Amino acid sequence: MNGSQDAAAALDETDLALLEQVEADFDVSLETIADELGLSKSAVHYRLNKLEANGVIRGVTADVDPLALGLEMTAVTDVMVAHETGYSEAIGESLVALDGVEHVYYTMGDVDFVVVSRVQSRDQLNDLIDRIVAVEGVNETASKFVLDEFADHAVSSNLTPAARNTILEPADR
Repeated sequence: MNGSQDAAAALDETDLALLEQVEADFDVSLETIADELGLSKSAVHYRLNKLEANGVIRGVTADVDPLALGLEMTAVTDVMVAHETGYSEAIGESLVALDGVEHVYYTMGDVDFVVVSRVQSRDQLNDLIDRIVAVEGVNETASKFVLDEFADHAVSSNLTPAARNTILEPADR
């Protein structure tokens, strides 16, 4: 079991409810969370610190609206590469280092990587695609343009009941 799996195995129903609260609004007060969950403020504070120490909460970031920065074009680019030993890590690191790249996913199937990028103009996107193609090992790309985004960015509230039960089961392993 890796660190993330170990941390997930140590979660209880209260931890999951706490994660849902802070994902929905990290600025929510300890008092509000404590009232919602029937805990003391110190218990909420302790649990949040424990979740952070265990790597479940990876940090606190601002949710910046990309449109406010003029990043109006979102593209999803499929990247096909030459398969050589160790290629995934090296190419993935090269892709994520490119300006304009928001996410890089290493995938299984016909496409090796999926790159999500945000830019201000078509010229910037063309430049970014040129830089993607220039990455050593990249053979081919195919891009799609996002017309609208429908995402809530929540993790804990997207757990299926089966996934929740797996996390909450006693660690018999």
